[in-house]
Amino acid sequence: MSTLGIRIVEPSPSSLGASRLLNVSAEEFLGTGRAGMEAAKATMAHFKSAARTPSAGVDASEAILDIFDAAFAALQNVGARCGLAHEVHPDEKLRAAAETCEQEVSALATEFSLDREIYDALQSVDLTHVDANTRYFVEKNLRDFRLGGVDRDPETRAQLKELNQELVKIGQEFSKNIRDDDRRLAVDPADLDGLPEDFRRAHPPGPNGKVSISTDTVDYYPVLTYAHNAKTREALWRLYLQRAHPQNLQVLTRMLEARFRVAQLLGFDNWADYITQDKMIGNEKNAGDFIARIAGISQARADHDYQDLLAIKRGIVPTSSNINAWDHSYLMEKLKVERYGFDSQAVRPYFEYSRVKQGVLDITSTLFGIAYRRVQDAQVWHSDVETYDIYPAGDHQSKALGRIYLDMFPRENKYKHFAQFNLMNGNQGSTQSNARPEGVLVCNFPRPGADSDGPGLMEYRDVRTLFHEFGHLLHHVFGGRIRWATLSGTAVQMDFVEVPSQLLEEWTRDAGSLQVFARHYQTGDPIPARLVEQLRAADDVGRGATVRQQMFYAALSLGLYNRDPEGLDTTSLLAELQSRYTPYPYVEGTYLQESFGHLDGYSALYYTYMWSLVIAKDMFNVFQTSGLLNSAVAGKYRSATLEPGGSKPAAQLVENFLGRPYSFDAYESWLNEN
Repeated sequence: MSTLGIRIVEPSPSSLGASRLLNVSAEEFLGTGRAGMEAAKATMAHFKSAARTPSAGVDASEAILDIFDAAFAALQNVGARCGLAHEVHPDEKLRAAAETCEQEVSALATEFSLDREIYDALQSVDLTHVDANTRYFVEKNLRDFRLGGVDRDPETRAQLKELNQELVKIGQEFSKNIRDDDRRLAVDPADLDGLPEDFRRAHPPGPNGKVSISTDTVDYYPVLTYAHNAKTREALWRLYLQRAHPQNLQVLTRMLEARFRVAQLLGFDNWADYITQDKMIGNEKNAGDFIARIAGISQARADHDYQDLLAIKRGIVPTSSNINAWDHSYLMEKLKVERYGFDSQAVRPYFEYSRVKQGVLDITSTLFGIAYRRVQDAQVWHSDVETYDIYPAGDHQSKALGRIYLDMFPRENKYKHFAQFNLMNGNQGSTQSNARPEGVLVCNFPRPGADSDGPGLMEYRDVRTLFHEFGHLLHHVFGGRIRWATLSGTAVQMDFVEVPSQLLEEWTRDAGSLQVFARHYQTGDPIPARLVEQLRAADDVGRGATVRQQMFYAALSLGLYNRDPEGLDTTSLLAELQSRYTPYPYVEGTYLQESFGHLDGYSALYYTYMWSLVIAKDMFNVFQTSGLLNSAVAGKYRSATLEPGGSKPAAQLVENFLGRPYSFDAYESWLNEN
């Protein structure tokens, strides 16, 4: 082995876990973040020096690359802490410190990415005898440097640096305006007729006799699904689509303009074409063609779905000639009852939160041969947070595979949706200190004890969401044990990243899997197989309409970014695309784009959800054939697709599992079934 010294001086989270670095004062948080950035700079300086040192052989080359990887990994870990803290931390001062730290991390990352000396040093590493994964690691990083503009002239690099910093601040502002917008609708108790009893008990009238309903997901979706009063649904729907208005109207415009300038400086026609270059899709045209293809093959079924819903509405209001957007979920629920005798409220008693949580742990333990051990004394950012270490099944003596945190319930100033956040990259098998991956689920499920019975009953959509996000979490852990920390976990091509999460959702549609955990919160009886059959049949209802709605979001995401934004009226574009892809015309005074958080992080890439679903449906066929709880198939999937992290092209990860390239066949069959 080479004797090149690897200096990793970032404060180590040690066995206590990286979460302890969030359980500090704002000043300490900023201090440890800046120490991590200094470590990254020192390590990168060491890389430049080492790359200039004459050396030979694969050991020397890999040792030099270890230093490069360590520098970026140190920076990524600081950025991950900051990104999590500013979305979930209850201390306003620490959230502000996290945003400051995040800006500084971005500035240093941009400095690295535009540093021609780093690029030249990486190019100089001898790859003659390295393995394929190491070669891919280097080639991917060199491509990323070029896409960042490292090979441009000094004036262009200076402009790119300034724009990248501006975009970080814009993104933080966009996200903060959504997160901090706490809108509420005051209604009479009678306006909530149709809502489940536990929901109504959790929302008692205030001193004025009115019930306060928030635009958070835990209130919004139940009201839109169950409230008999159409005026109540409409009022909440309108309020929901006014979140972050008017602040984000201009923030979004600034975001579009800055990204367009970046793309132009890098020689691309628009941001969408730039951002798709390193994705599976390849370019903006292919993304547009994909959206058109999915919209086309789902059109007939979507039209049929609309007529079904219109027939249901005419049964309520005989003179109806159309459906409003706020009617959709309510009528869909009525259609499920009429067609399949399925009432979504009938399954809620089987989805008590603590049982569902245990269910996802039990099923993934069986599938992947792992065990979860609760860490009772972890230092975390809020008392709601639960911590688990993951071990190989039956082996708690070896080093944990990784650590996960569950931050599952809504609170003030917390991220309002559902997502998996990285907290620490993992790596294994290099001359760096081996680091275990740590990841976080941030969700907003009903809190147990929020009503007089105390169960915290979940909607079926919530159960699917938990499995979905847990798929991301396991990907981060299983893929966090590779050689290169910066390619660990979910660091795959972005239009593949939703495959593991969408695949794990399939276990929520299987009777055998559901009966592992779905038990009546009062009687303890398992969910009846007949009810699962009804649930599966009802889950097919409205599939065409759902796909078209997703294509509307994808078209909006792409359409905002595939043009010069000068003079662009984002609301007019929203109205045009909504009319093209959905049967519900735009309603004046609503501004979906202002609270569409994906327009920041995913930018033009919302199509990736459906692209990933095409692949996930193809891969799921293997499980269907062999059995959903077949640990041998799951083991192959884990080793072939999850464990490599981002160390291989995504198409290869799929082919390693399927034994062939992925195809559309399974997806089209799913779309057209029943």
